[in-house]
Amino acid sequence: MHILLIHQAFASLDEPGGTRHHEFARYLAAQGHRVTVIASPVSYLTGSALTPGSSPAPREMEAGVKVIRAYAYRAHHKSFVHRIFAFVSFMTSSFLIGLGVKNVDVVWGTSPPIFQGFTAWLLARLKGVPFLFEVRDLWPAFAIAVGVLRNRTLILLSLWLERFLYRRADLVIVNSPGFLAHVTERGARRVEIIPNGADPDMFDPADDGLAFRSANHLEDEFVVLYAGAHGLSNDLAMVLESARLLSGSPQVRIVLLGDGKEKPALQKQAAGMGLVNVVFLPPVSKNEIPAALAGADACLAILKPIEEYKTTYPNKVFDYMAAGRPVVLAIDGVIREVVEAAGCGIFAQPGNPSALAQAILALAADKEKSSRMGLAGRKYLEEHFSRKGIAEKLVGILDEMTK
Repeated sequence: MHILLIHQAFASLDEPGGTRHHEFARYLAAQGHRVTVIASPVSYLTGSALTPGSSPAPREMEAGVKVIRAYAYRAHHKSFVHRIFAFVSFMTSSFLIGLGVKNVDVVWGTSPPIFQGFTAWLLARLKGVPFLFEVRDLWPAFAIAVGVLRNRTLILLSLWLERFLYRRADLVIVNSPGFLAHVTERGARRVEIIPNGADPDMFDPADDGLAFRSANHLEDEFVVLYAGAHGLSNDLAMVLESARLLSGSPQVRIVLLGDGKEKPALQKQAAGMGLVNVVFLPPVSKNEIPAALAGADACLAILKPIEEYKTTYPNKVFDYMAAGRPVVLAIDGVIREVVEAAGCGIFAQPGNPSALAQAILALAADKEKSSRMGLAGRKYLEEHFSRKGIAEKLVGILDEMTK
């Protein structure tokens, strides 16, 4: 089976960003299938050129997995308008490149950005093969809710495109059960859940993280680490307010690891607040994430307190669980159900700096209990959200689609 994946934000294990699709591609290749990925040469997380493999020439990442970098406008971090330019440029260039990819059995489109879904649909129809459409977040609903998407014409166009793709997909897959009602109400005929998860073999809960802590002068601290995007949705300004409330607890250090459009403003805000208990670190590749998480005593997952975010399964939570670290969770909804079922963390009401500070202090006050929570999360992930088990389900779905 030859799968063509159209994915602007594709990131490999040696690059910053979400690696769900690289991990799936490797598993598919190990089962004897071929995966060709058309991706952007620009990191979706940092906005900088990706290296290695940032040239348009195909790059054989490993046996059975090939990545082709299509042109994309580079200034997507500047503003929403610039981001739209980036999306449309990739939609066009990936279509032209996709026409030249031969002997394809299924075309896989993933959203966001939703525009590349149209490219995947058109290529699938021209090649006469099934179209698999993956929904990783509810765009444009999330963009409208957080206030990023305001132009009425763009909203109407985006809502039309969303319904168009749901109705014409041979199969829609979602990464959270919270998305099921949304996609079916808008026309999806067949939907399967391929949830986010993690590869437990990448992480060692027994690792004390001394190398990471020493390199960042965190040896004697209770480290609460956030790893991921620094965007509008992530509500990290609220974390800074919690850090202010924790300034009287010198043993607590909050580490914000990653990049994104809001990072410079957050750094400026932290400096203006005189926060000495917050550390900003640059993004690292997925291969380096295990060492970073090992250096944490607890890990933070947070989103803005809007109703739509109750539907999400943030991938970082599963990495935290795989690393055996307790989760401070400032996200309500379906991911809260996972954390509470696993007994692996403490919930703090989203948008409430005091509640977040109290949750952190509760973990810092009982390190033995925190450690037990982390190991409980690891066990629950192995049983329910191991990447291998999820990938096996995906292979079964693809096999069925191409028969």
